[in-house]
Amino acid sequence: MSAWDALARSARLLAESTPGDVAAPFLAEWPVAITHRDVAPATLPVLRWLPDIVSRAPAGSLQELVRQLCAASDHCRWRQTYRPGEIAASFLERYGWCELLGSSGPICCDSLLCGFLLLGPDTLYPSHSHRAEELYVPLSGAAAWQRGAGPFVEREPGATILHRSMEPHATRTGSAPLLAMYLWRGPGLSARAQLRV
Repeated sequence: MSAWDALARSARLLAESTPGDVAAPFLAEWPVAITHRDVAPATLPVLRWLPDIVSRAPAGSLQELVRQLCAASDHCRWRQTYRPGEIAASFLERYGWCELLGSSGPICCDSLLCGFLLLGPDTLYPSHSHRAEELYVPLSGAAAWQRGAGPFVEREPGATILHRSMEPHATRTGSAPLLAMYLWRGPGLSARAQLRV
């Protein structure tokens, strides 16, 4: 089993273990046959917090998934949705994501995206929205999550955070960095998120 397949297996098992049936529509889109593509690795400044992410991950399946991602991080294509001038440079120093499964990740899928968001400490990911429906599962670190105009609510590793299509949402870290797994499904998988400024 390749490192990508092992990481995808752990990500799927985590999604399957979420409470209720919140992940079921996403899992229904998971590819049955696995096809790989070559991905050119890329790095970002936010990766400097990966050692802290590993040390803070709770024991068990979350920690195993975090360790697998960190072991593969040098081979991942870490990216950013926003460009300088669209958002503060200080945010771009503390933000990045990589896709594991989807239209540009190492595992091909046209109907689902699965990847990982990394935010540095003391970072506000401002309100944004996108057409795709999104499910987050924090893996390491605590953060506060906002939906719409509601309050920020602290969510611990293992929680599930669902954002409906075009629902504005934001994330704010405290003194610890955050690593979260995300799943996207539905229309707009290739459309970038739009800041709600």
